[in-house]
Amino acid sequence: MKRIQSSSVIAILSIILILISVAGCNPSGDERKGKPPVAVEVAPVVKSDIRDIGNFSGTLSPRSSFTVSPKVAGRLNRLTVDIGDEVRSGQVIAELDDEEYVQDVLQARADLAVAQAQKVQTESALELASRELERTRTLREKEFVSESDMDQAQSEYDAAYANHQVAVAQLEKRKAELRSAEVRQSYTRIAVSWVDGPATRVVGERYVDEGAMLTVNSSIVSILDNSVMTAEIDVIERDYPKIKLDQPAAINTDAFPGKIFVGKINRIAPMLQESSRQAKVEIDVPNPDGELKPGMFARVQIEFRTHENVIVIPTSAIARRNEREGVFVIDRESMTAKFTEIQTGIRQDDRIEVLSPEIKGEIVTLGHHLLEDGGAIRLPNVKPQNNGETGK
Repeated sequence: MKRIQSSSVIAILSIILILISVAGCNPSGDERKGKPPVAVEVAPVVKSDIRDIGNFSGTLSPRSSFTVSPKVAGRLNRLTVDIGDEVRSGQVIAELDDEEYVQDVLQARADLAVAQAQKVQTESALELASRELERTRTLREKEFVSESDMDQAQSEYDAAYANHQVAVAQLEKRKAELRSAEVRQSYTRIAVSWVDGPATRVVGERYVDEGAMLTVNSSIVSILDNSVMTAEIDVIERDYPKIKLDQPAAINTDAFPGKIFVGKINRIAPMLQESSRQAKVEIDVPNPDGELKPGMFARVQIEFRTHENVIVIPTSAIARRNEREGVFVIDRESMTAKFTEIQTGIRQDDRIEVLSPEIKGEIVTLGHHLLEDGGAIRLPNVKPQNNGETGK
């Protein structure tokens, strides 16, 4: 009997403890009203100018460059320039051993002299055959010579005329051979030449030394036009329609930090590479002082457009709710944040343009991932209200 009473008491006590526990878990009236305030950071909505700027990278190269090579083979006897030297159009920069070519010229002159003598000889023979033909024709008219004598005189004249024509042709051939030999000899003096651009250019590289045996088209030196440099960049498909000829561009390099070189777009590829979906764009950069050098890494900025006095917000304020893009605009009186869907425009660094609607006031820049539309907020620089009691 005592055991039954003890069990009943234990059961009653357990029920009481459960009821007390359940009563303690029920939220108070204030807590049932909603979630606790979310600590956020805010920034004011401002109006400012914003620019659509494309940032690209590329390599600088000279506007023009070419390699000087010999047109004939031979030993390099003399090289008058080296890396970094300035040269002028028409300047002789190298000389080859020309002994063989001098002999060719002498041989061609001798052959020409023989051809001239042969021409004189055939002219004399032709004149003699002409006189003999006239005399025979006169005698034939008087019937002092036979028809066969007349034919013989005509045949001798025709042969003399043909020999003279051959001698004339041989003479012209020898003249051409002499000119060719003289031209080949002139090729042993190697000069640089160009038509457009500045009066002087610079030697970029030297490939051989004096004494080297050169073949036709062997590289001797490279000549660069550094008065204008070309920055070659790759433009993606999204930016390609924004690129225009003569569009200004700002170029800076690691060699001159903080210094801006201004150029303009001079050439645009008419197609995008299928493999990369990018197009080549070349920007000409004046380089009157020669500071920029071929091979330098170039950072290029191209301003596509500018919007003045428009609504601009930090990009960190952008939030997405239900596949919508917007911002949380705060109400300091109620200390809540309302989600407002927006349409954006130009993005520049950490700022972005708001096209619509025209928002004002302050927006949440940090903590909006915890917010809901109309949710309560707490600002770090605003002290919460209290009941006037202070701790002791």
